[in-house]
Amino acid sequence: MTSQSGKLTGKVAMVTGAGSGIGKACIERFSKEGATVIAVDITEPSTEGIQGPISSYTCDVTNSSSVQKVIDNVLSKYDGLHIVVNSAGVSARNALSDSSDIEQIWDRVIEVNLKGTFLTSLHAVPAIERSGGGAIINLASTMGIVGYPTGLKNGFSAYPPSKGGVVQFTKTLAIDLADRGIRVNCLCPGFVETSLTESLTTDDKTNNYLKSLHPMGRLGRADEIASAALFLASEEASFITGSSLVIDGGYTAQ
Repeated sequence: MTSQSGKLTGKVAMVTGAGSGIGKACIERFSKEGATVIAVDITEPSTEGIQGPISSYTCDVTNSSSVQKVIDNVLSKYDGLHIVVNSAGVSARNALSDSSDIEQIWDRVIEVNLKGTFLTSLHAVPAIERSGGGAIINLASTMGIVGYPTGLKNGFSAYPPSKGGVVQFTKTLAIDLADRGIRVNCLCPGFVETSLTESLTTDDKTNNYLKSLHPMGRLGRADEIASAALFLASEEASFITGSSLVIDGGYTAQ
């Protein structure tokens, strides 16, 4: 059942990349906490089994008009928009087909992870401000803070630079919006068991190697990241903006 007195009761929350992984975990958790949820993905995300008011939309976050159309639809249906979680993302491993060259993959990863975060925020900010303020939570990564571990041998990957850009964009936007009632923070997860890491975790040797890099001896779960997103979206984080919350089982503490 949807909470009648949850942490997000009365709030409208839009989550991109809601079809799987962390994005899906966020729509499930936010709904339980009383939010009206807007689930967005490149293909229409399933909302089966989620209780409470929820709508799903298809959207290409790299296309400005596509993002604006979704937000216009949200505002025509609901009273406002208060929370945005920019969870849409790709890695070099799944950005394009295996036949794509490294430059094409670079462009696609930067376009989805960084430009997509920029465009969604750009179009959402006026709506959030008109709604009385709120929060933007961007999905970065520990790879936006440190480089890939030596065992992965991927120095030309666009993923760490794209997530590093999200970290810096978060800080810059947070400063700009601080006096407009909008908090902007980002999450920096370690390696999490989602479709983005599936090609790594299905190989026992690589999976065990990745686990060994985390002092807690395991990878993260999508629901653990969603819990952090809930905190940053709620009033419990009312004095937090421009921060990068690291959720990595100790990975970057070493």
